[in-house]
Amino acid sequence: MSAPARRRSAVLVFAVALSAYVAAVFHRSSLGVTGVDAADRFHINAATLATFSVAQLAVYAAMQVPVGVLLDRFGSRRLLITGGALMVAGQLCFALVTDVRLAIAARVLVGLGDATTFISVLRIITFWFPGRRNPMLVQLTGTLGQLGAVLGAVPLVALLHHAGWTPAFLTAAALGATALTTVAAAVRDTPHREHAAAPAPDSATVRRQLAAAWAQPGTRLGLWTHFVTQFSGSVFALLWGYPFLVQGQGMAPTAAASLLTLMTLAGLVAGPVVAQLCARHPYHRSALVLGVTAASAVVWTVVLAWPGRAPGWLLVVLVLVLAVNGPGSAIGFDYARTFNPASRIGSATGIVNVGGFVASIVLMLAVGVVLDLATPAGRSAPDLAAFRWAFAAQYALWALGAVQVLRYRNAARRLLHAAAAPAQPQPAPPPALARPAA
Repeated sequence: MSAPARRRSAVLVFAVALSAYVAAVFHRSSLGVTGVDAADRFHINAATLATFSVAQLAVYAAMQVPVGVLLDRFGSRRLLITGGALMVAGQLCFALVTDVRLAIAARVLVGLGDATTFISVLRIITFWFPGRRNPMLVQLTGTLGQLGAVLGAVPLVALLHHAGWTPAFLTAAALGATALTTVAAAVRDTPHREHAAAPAPDSATVRRQLAAAWAQPGTRLGLWTHFVTQFSGSVFALLWGYPFLVQGQGMAPTAAASLLTLMTLAGLVAGPVVAQLCARHPYHRSALVLGVTAASAVVWTVVLAWPGRAPGWLLVVLVLVLAVNGPGSAIGFDYARTFNPASRIGSATGIVNVGGFVASIVLMLAVGVVLDLATPAGRSAPDLAAFRWAFAAQYALWALGAVQVLRYRNAARRLLHAAAAPAQPQPAPPPALARPAA
């Protein structure tokens, strides 16, 4: 294949794989703006509503390491097709059922399919594009993927209120089926015609592969980077932001959905900026991570401490700051790529991807429990005071994540300095350690 033809093929394969991730984000976020309607449809309280998203994200997080191993074995195309089919099945089920247990099972199917998608796209980037383009393309994937959240905000709310629950989620399933068809037609794992599938690894090989990825301090730095930067924006967008804006701040549903859309669009701008900063200052990526974390904590402090309902301009500032959470969390995947060879990039990326979703699960469930405890007796919906107590749970997660980022940043730097020291003979470091990584 000539170089121009390969570049065209790479762009096509990446674009189609990216469309699969856009669809996955749409499926993932479709509950976020329909939470109030879901509570009415299934006759559930805030804590039970939280279990819908918790079940979805718990499966997503639990599957990241197994999916990483499967990705190294079977390649991106098969996992994207399998994941797309699972998400379509989940949305079909969610459209039709009225039983709470079946609805939770539907969200589990969505979580299973979603778990295969993002890291499959990252593996395509690794095999189809030169390494120097990886940081920008990873950020581009994470950023453009959030267009799925745009589709899952105002258009889905409008369709839901105009046509009803079942037609809205049947439409969601149809969009997923379209993305699945294009993946099956266009995506290949590598630029080579033949996919050199690795032999099926035995359990000992899998354990060694995972242990090697985990042993790299940069992998754990990536995990805690993902943990500390993602959860606040993710929980706001996926479930509790819309009820907070509508029930706590008294906004109209369309205005609240528009703020969530603004958050997504701001992320489209923030992603390339974060990627450029990482490319120009690779040794200071952790400073950027801590800056994103601090900005999120500060703006939430102002919003939660504001007497009465926050003014509109402050809520705009809140969503603009939270928009940087997603691009900030993608720095964790750059750490995984830096510290691990391509042969175990799926396993390392899966480990990193666990971090933010574990934190999101904890916060999502905590907010639901606190809302139920803090809502005055006799009220059908939580008030602003209840939301203030609920979102205060974020501070414990920020503190834990920041401490761990500092811990593993220092460990990663010590490893790099030891590998570069000329006075002491050392085994040759992996190629990925050849440049600053923390």
